[in-house]
Amino acid sequence: MRMRLTAVNLDCPDPLALAAFYAQATGLALHERSDDGFAGLVGEDGPVLGFQRAEDHRPPTWPTGAVPAQLHLDFEVDDLDEAVAGLTALGATVPPDQPRPDLWRVLLDPAGHPFCVSPRKPRRR
Repeated sequence: MRMRLTAVNLDCPDPLALAAFYAQATGLALHERSDDGFAGLVGEDGPVLGFQRAEDHRPPTWPTGAVPAQLHLDFEVDDLDEAVAGLTALGATVPPDQPRPDLWRVLLDPAGHPFCVSPRKPRRR
């Protein structure tokens, strides 16, 4: 049996606001079935990146773990410093703990989910 990943969904207090953040950051388009309880972003071939309303959402407290991260997203970028500057301008924050800032940067999206950006790697053939 083989499965194909079709979506990754994150709980958050405001799905449309968080979708807008990631749409600006990634260039992905808003899914046509988005509303105030769910919003999704779609690309050409990839899975849907979805955001679902959770009324009692508590932001993760990375890295302490008092409220676990539960998952995090990783993105490749052309330039780390430029990406961090652009993402913080969109509303992301940079936590003080950076395990390997020479290799990747950890940021928190506007709902508190940790995500990482790292330099784009050459594709192997």
